[in-house]
Amino acid sequence: MGAMFSPGSSDTCADAGGDDTSASDESDPPAAGWPATHPILDLAEFQFLEDQLDSPLIARTFAGDFAKLWGMRYEGLAAAVERRDAAAALDAVLSLRTSSTMLGGLRLALLARGLEENIRNGDLRDAQPLLDAIADCGQRTVQELKNSYVLRND
Repeated sequence: MGAMFSPGSSDTCADAGGDDTSASDESDPPAAGWPATHPILDLAEFQFLEDQLDSPLIARTFAGDFAKLWGMRYEGLAAAVERRDAAAALDAVLSLRTSSTMLGGLRLALLARGLEENIRNGDLRDAQPLLDAIADCGQRTVQELKNSYVLRND
């Protein structure tokens, strides 16, 4: 089993008084894997995607699609968890985890990994705190994409 963290904390993605793009927020618990110890958006990871695709335009299009589809993506995940459809929830959370990682959305990817663990363990009843954290962190990730060079001109 992977690193565990408290999904019920309201500051898993919230600003703890520091810069969201910093490597850590001092007021967050030091537990390994704690999402708030990772940046909302790691532009080095996004630049890696640009390099891998050999096209900044394709990477930015991917980021733009992620931002535009965030609401629908989250609603699909939340609905699958609510109806306790483990297969659909796992599909949705794996898609979220993969795309977030590719974009450099490290906190969101870690939260998705936590929800993935819940789903794989058959624990969908207590997933609401993680879903709430994912909703908040997803919005913040989209905002960071829009504030950064990635989507600033979109």
